[in-house]
Amino acid sequence: MLDLWYKNAIIYCLDVETFVDSNADGIGDFRGLTDRLDHLEALGATAVWLNPFYPSPNRDNGYDITDFYGVDAVLGSPGDFVAFCRAARDKGLRVILDLVVNHTSKDHPWFKSASASKDSPYRDWYVWSDEKPEDITEGIIFPGVQDAVWTHSETTQSWYMHRFYAHQPDLNIANPEVREEIQRIMGFWLELGVSGFRIDAVPFLVEYKGLKEEPERDPLLLLSEMRDFLSWRRAEAIMLAEANVTRDQASSYFGGRTYGSDERMHLIFDFPLNQMLWLALARKDARPIAQALRSRPEGAPQQAQWANFLRNHDELSLDKLSEAERQEVFDAFAPDEDMRIYGRGIRRRLAPMLGGDARRVALAHSLLFALPGTPVMWYGDEIGMGEDLSLPERRPVRTPMQWNDEKHGGFSHTDGATVRPVVADGPLGYCETNVEQQSRRPNSLLKEIQGMIRTRRACPGIGWGDWRLLDGLPEPVLGLICEWRGATVLTLHNLGDEAIEVTPADLGEGHATILLSSSEEEEEERTDGTLTLESCGYRWFRLGLVRR
Repeated sequence: MLDLWYKNAIIYCLDVETFVDSNADGIGDFRGLTDRLDHLEALGATAVWLNPFYPSPNRDNGYDITDFYGVDAVLGSPGDFVAFCRAARDKGLRVILDLVVNHTSKDHPWFKSASASKDSPYRDWYVWSDEKPEDITEGIIFPGVQDAVWTHSETTQSWYMHRFYAHQPDLNIANPEVREEIQRIMGFWLELGVSGFRIDAVPFLVEYKGLKEEPERDPLLLLSEMRDFLSWRRAEAIMLAEANVTRDQASSYFGGRTYGSDERMHLIFDFPLNQMLWLALARKDARPIAQALRSRPEGAPQQAQWANFLRNHDELSLDKLSEAERQEVFDAFAPDEDMRIYGRGIRRRLAPMLGGDARRVALAHSLLFALPGTPVMWYGDEIGMGEDLSLPERRPVRTPMQWNDEKHGGFSHTDGATVRPVVADGPLGYCETNVEQQSRRPNSLLKEIQGMIRTRRACPGIGWGDWRLLDGLPEPVLGLICEWRGATVLTLHNLGDEAIEVTPADLGEGHATILLSSSEEEEEERTDGTLTLESCGYRWFRLGLVRR
């Protein structure tokens, strides 16, 4: 059997600058993160995905990079990074980095040279136009914040392209030197022991938009070359694609023999499922989730995997929903205009969206771990952390981690300001919601999610096996069966506000052992009769016999 570790992984995403501050300067750093790896180990995570930590002017949360081969000095030194990687490995944690190679910062030495002279050796590393493009607003990613996708450079009297902000000029992947440099960047970090990359903005990375003449070469070949390079340098390393694409496009990103192309991405974030999950939570009806699961392309390559998530560091994008469906989700989880962004998304954290109801937050996590694929968590959601809507754009979900009820939530001992204010007000602020407090309470959200992760890791069939939906259940209930190597796991989730009875006829004949329950039953309880799923209730069973 192939050792595809990511099939049964629990990936935990964090931003170094907002996790732990070790030197009281108000900014998180690698030494602080290293000291708190025991939290990730106790939680049950098996991999940690780091948001960008490279040198940067930090106009876009570090995604505007000036040096792909370094560590921002405020976060530590390269030695601190290596020490962190070693400590993570000792705790059984793999490290995944953000690979942001669609663009650079405008302050990167490459772009400074390219924008200073048309004779620069780096000129063709970016996308230029001598004349003002006809429609400089076509393809705007951040409506209401971003004015154009082309910006004028006074020095050479030309225009450069940027699919994102004006301070992030796009790299030109049609240039073989740029493609070689991407592999060089990957090779550098692989030598330091990382286990792969989350590839930023993949659909924009693999396009020739803005070029006067598009080369005949398929831009998706870049992903094939990256995969080949990765396989030779570090066989077990992976690529996780941020690709918010439609179902019919996914096969091109996965690649593989089944789809008739080269091997490409190991994992792709399932944005369509994520959006339908939130529609299901808004309606308290499981059918949108079932619809999204059924829409996944059939016959995926054995090495391919979907990555599931509830929230991440960006806005909750609802672009794949219809206008009416999007409005349903807005009404339920972002009723105020200030909670919305770019006309398509929500800039809120998980727990506040769910009204701070720990039962609903636990239900959402149980769903995350039960869905076929690899679960990816956002730091702080395991305790139901709060948000700060006074911060601009997507920053409300990027506030410092809430460790205890001391000043700055235990994130920092500085007497001054922190990199961002720690959420202080309300029941989801650090005074009432923090790691230390929930670690001491046996029935806390943190303890509940730790139990879920233990159960999920003991059920590898959810990541490896075949799955099917149980038909005929009440509309609020999602029933999933995963089978692998003779083991069968059944999960039930009630998204509704009322208790629902599920009969043996709904589940199929046989017996089941309870693995995980949101109620008070003993884990070894057996049931052959009707069971009751409480409001926001969930059950995980190991089945002995299921009628097919």
